[in-house]
Amino acid sequence: MDAGGRQATCPSGGPAPRRACGLLPTGIFITGVPPRARLPTMTPADWTAHLAALDVTLFTWHETDFTVSSILKLVLSFVFVLWLSNASRRWVMGRALRHWNLDEGTRRSIGNVVHYAVLAIGLVLVLQNAGINLTALSVVAGAVGVGIGFGLQNLFSNLISGLIIMIERPVKIGDRVELGALEGQITDIGVRRTTVLTNDRVAILVPNQKFILDNVVNLTHRHQPVRLRVPVNVAAAHDPEQVRRELLAAVAGHDAVKAEPAPEVLITNPGGAATSYELAVWYDPGHATRQQLLSDLAFALLQRLRAAEIKTA
Repeated sequence: MDAGGRQATCPSGGPAPRRACGLLPTGIFITGVPPRARLPTMTPADWTAHLAALDVTLFTWHETDFTVSSILKLVLSFVFVLWLSNASRRWVMGRALRHWNLDEGTRRSIGNVVHYAVLAIGLVLVLQNAGINLTALSVVAGAVGVGIGFGLQNLFSNLISGLIIMIERPVKIGDRVELGALEGQITDIGVRRTTVLTNDRVAILVPNQKFILDNVVNLTHRHQPVRLRVPVNVAAAHDPEQVRRELLAAVAGHDAVKAEPAPEVLITNPGGAATSYELAVWYDPGHATRQQLLSDLAFALLQRLRAAEIKTA
């Protein structure tokens, strides 16, 4: 029916049914809004098929096809192995060895060995799981061998030296060492280099092979007092016994000088216009640096000798 009470008709002339003669959808005839569109439903198998279609082969190496998904899995596996190796080192240092009577340097060395062992084993397992034939890497190993002969020998020497230091532990974290003109405290031992903190609070990165091939003085190796020698030249006219008394009195009250073993004075060169003396004292290298103690004793000796009117040469 229309607004005037007349019955609606179809284009064919007959009365209009409820569905508007089938010309338009019911929703348009009644409300003017099309019905809700339905999205096609996809099962997990359909999604897998679509993703497989997009996963193309990028390259082939030794009969192994590398696709986008395989490379993504390989990268994620490498990241997981790296995380696992670091977590293993933290667990060994923080929990496994916490109840053992071990110093921090020992725990850190064991943790580093565990870290590199887990990393090496994990990388081998990841490569094998990816279908890479490790025997095919013999060509790469040969190339690495040639590279070692031409310029990588120092790198591998430092790596092997780092493992030797971690296992044999000739030096450890916290030791005060002298390496040539360098003196300082070891703060970190890595697989390639060792960090030495000098008296000026400057961190020096020393290649590990230096600690294996060169002469290294470990002042705190046995945690015992070491001796410091202070040379003094005095005019030959002065009485040697008086010089000896004054030198011993100058260091008697110093806090860093050990009372036992007692300090002593030695004559190293009695001839000529000047007599050479050597004051030998014992001190703890873990509490005082050699350079600072040598300077303190030199000030004390000069003041004492000048007060006694003893001329230095």
